[in-house]
Amino acid sequence: MPKKGNRKRLKFKAGDVCSESVTVADFANADPAVVKSGRVKKAVANAIEKEVKLLCGLEASQGAVEEVLSSASSVRADAVGSSDDPEDDEGESETKVVRKKKTKRKKESSESSDGEDYPVDIWLMLSSYIRPEDVCRFSLICRNAWTVTCTAAFWTRLYRRHYRVEVDLPFRLQPDSIDRMRCLRACVIRSLFHLYEPFSLRISKSPALPESTPTTLLNSKCFLFWVKKVSGTRPEALWEFNFKFKKQEHFKNGCAKSLHLPRQYEEVHMNPDSDCCVLQVTTLNYIFIPVVMGLTLTLFTINVSTDMRHHRVRLVFQDSPLQRGKKRGDQGGTQVVLDPVHSVKLMDWWHPLYPSLPYI
Repeated sequence: MPKKGNRKRLKFKAGDVCSESVTVADFANADPAVVKSGRVKKAVANAIEKEVKLLCGLEASQGAVEEVLSSASSVRADAVGSSDDPEDDEGESETKVVRKKKTKRKKESSESSDGEDYPVDIWLMLSSYIRPEDVCRFSLICRNAWTVTCTAAFWTRLYRRHYRVEVDLPFRLQPDSIDRMRCLRACVIRSLFHLYEPFSLRISKSPALPESTPTTLLNSKCFLFWVKKVSGTRPEALWEFNFKFKKQEHFKNGCAKSLHLPRQYEEVHMNPDSDCCVLQVTTLNYIFIPVVMGLTLTLFTINVSTDMRHHRVRLVFQDSPLQRGKKRGDQGGTQVVLDPVHSVKLMDWWHPLYPSLPYI
C-alpha cells in the first residue's frame, strides 16, 4: 500500500479536457494510488459534461449526464478494484505463491528432462565418423564423448581410417609400431600431418617462420641444442643449428573444472614434447656458439646481414625469465649471433619435419 504522503493528485482544468484526450483507458487503467476511491472527480465530470453538450448540440439534462458518468465510474472501479480490500490482497498473495510454485516446478522439470545420458558404447560408435579437425568439438559434447577420445581404440581407428600405403612415414608412425599404447595420441596426430590432406595443406601454406615467433618464444627455456651438417644445392655444406624450446605455459581459467584422465589411458596421452618446438637456423658456414642449454630466451631478432643478401639472427639468453614491465634483455646474458643465415624455420612437435623422437 502506498503511503499517504506519496500520493499524487491530478490537476484538471475545464479547458484542458477535449474529446481527443478522454479515452476509456483513462478510466480502466487509472492508477488506484492516484484516485483511491475510484470515482471521477467533480472537475473532470463538469469538463466532460460541457464537452459532450458542445459536441452533440443537445440540451441534455443534468440527470442523464450524471447517469452516464456514474456508470463509467462504476466500470472503472470494477476494473481497477479497491486497494483497501484485505480479501483482494490475500488473493493476490495467494496468486503470487501459486505462480512461484509453478515456475519452480517448471525449472525442476526442465532440469530433469534436459537430455538423455547415452552409454559410452554409442559415443564410441559415433566417433568412427568424426573428422580429425572435429575431435575437439566432439569431446566437448559431454563427459562420455570426452572419455571416448581418451581411449586407445579411438586413436587407433582414426589412424587406420586415414592410413595410405603410398605415403612414406617414419618408422615410429608405421602401422606395426602404432599398436603400442605409449604416446599413441601424439603419434597419431603426427601421422595425420603426413596422411590427412587438409592438415598437410595447412603446413604447406603456413610460412616457415610466423610473424609471431619472437613473441611466442619469449621466456621459453632451451633444454636441448645440437648442430648438424647437411648437404644442399651449394658446393659447400650447410650447418643446421637446432634449439629445442619449451614454450611458456599460459594461465588457464581457474573456474573451469579439470577433467582427470582415466589411469588406464595415461600412457595413451603421454607426450614428452607437449608445448615444445624446434627453432632451426641454417647457416652457410660453421659458427661457434656458447652453451645455452638450460637458459631462457629473452630476445630474438632477425635483421639483414652485412652483405645485404642474407639474414642475421640474434638470440639473447639469460638465467631467469624476463619479468613483465621490464625492458628486454639487450644487455647482459649469453648472446648468440648467426650470420650469414640461409633459412630459419620454427617447427612444433606435430610438424612433419620435426626431429624424430627415439624415446617414444
